Amino acid sequence: DSLVHTMVKLVTCKYEISGKVQGVFFRKYTHQQGQALGLRGWVMNTEQGTVVGEMEGPEDKVSAMKVWLSTEGSPKSRIDKAEFADEKTITSVSFASFEVRR
Repeated sequence: DSLVHTMVKLVTCKYEISGKVQGVFFRKYTHQQGQALGLRGWVMNTEQGTVVGEMEGPEDKVSAMKVWLSTEGSPKSRIDKAEFADEKTITSVSFASFEVRR
């Protein structure tokens, strides 16, 4: 019996979400969603009123998180713009977990 080993493509990307995304538990929900998808990274509020972060994990899970950040967010949030940058393939993850930064 030969085991077929499929390599999961790991990717990382940074994000910035604009709109009504502070004071609406956006970070809490982003943290929960990131953990649910098995992603690693972080999320934090900015002084400009946006939410920024970085995420890394399997490509399909990062893609799912991008859709969630662009369209869903927390129940009381309003997402006007979701920007993703510096997406690249990585060989290993560099964050231990998905965390909320302050």
